[in-house]
Amino acid sequence: MPDPAIEDLIVSAADGYPLSMRLYRPVAPHMAVLVSSGTGFPKGFYDRVARYLAGRGAVVLTYDFRGIAGSRPEDLAALEMDYPDWGRLDMPAALEALAEAAPGLPLTHLGHSVGGHFLGFMANHDRFARHAFASVGTGYWGRHHRRYNPLELFFWFGFGPLSLKRHGYVKGGGLWGGTDLPRGVFQTWKRWCLKPAYFADELASTLKPHHFGAVSAPIRSWIFTDDPIATPRTGADLLEVYSQAPRDIVVRSPGDYGVRRIGHEGAFRRGMEPLWDEIADWLERGASP
Repeated sequence: MPDPAIEDLIVSAADGYPLSMRLYRPVAPHMAVLVSSGTGFPKGFYDRVARYLAGRGAVVLTYDFRGIAGSRPEDLAALEMDYPDWGRLDMPAALEALAEAAPGLPLTHLGHSVGGHFLGFMANHDRFARHAFASVGTGYWGRHHRRYNPLELFFWFGFGPLSLKRHGYVKGGGLWGGTDLPRGVFQTWKRWCLKPAYFADELASTLKPHHFGAVSAPIRSWIFTDDPIATPRTGADLLEVYSQAPRDIVVRSPGDYGVRRIGHEGAFRRGMEPLWDEIADWLERGASP
């Protein structure tokens, strides 16, 4: 297959915030895939899987949430936003940009980590035919792998607050391997991750309006045995918020793909092409007439 044509673009969310996006166009597409990032992962992290899916005949759009990488303002400390803004404002804008670039093609979704959490905040979620989730589970620390607990608790109560005090945002590097994080992302994320319910208990109050109970497109969630965060338990907990959607979980080990490690981010690294074929096969079922 020839390499896809790649275009970088800036698209405004409904509130006017400029979002950095990247579009991959194959020669003869038959479906479209929106790739929604995990927290602190820049769109470039998904370049390999985007190219692979384009090779399978998909128009693919990756994008940076507000405050992240290419969508980071010059003064990140001054950015006023809340974590759900990614779902309410940024994801809908990305979906509309993909729909405009792929007129008439079925629209599907690949969500990594929080990219699968915020689907229910999208007012236009019903445009999706199907969803593939990878490493999507609640952030509640008490149901993560025990060996991971000390690190995340130090992040919530030590590294993160100190970084906010010093910089006005959580600075990437060191303990936090992701991009710089806006204050509003860290504060809400922390609140949720310290509760067994994660954000589900807030859906009836502070998180209104939302559309979690209206999502009806099928969801398949891939969980990996060495992922300390998205475990079979937290993966199932997260899917409960999509109560009207047909949904199932597929549990895989690194050995299933001939690799030594997958963890929370390895599903998108070199060597995971067999997984990407599974995901593409699943999404293509939603693209069939």
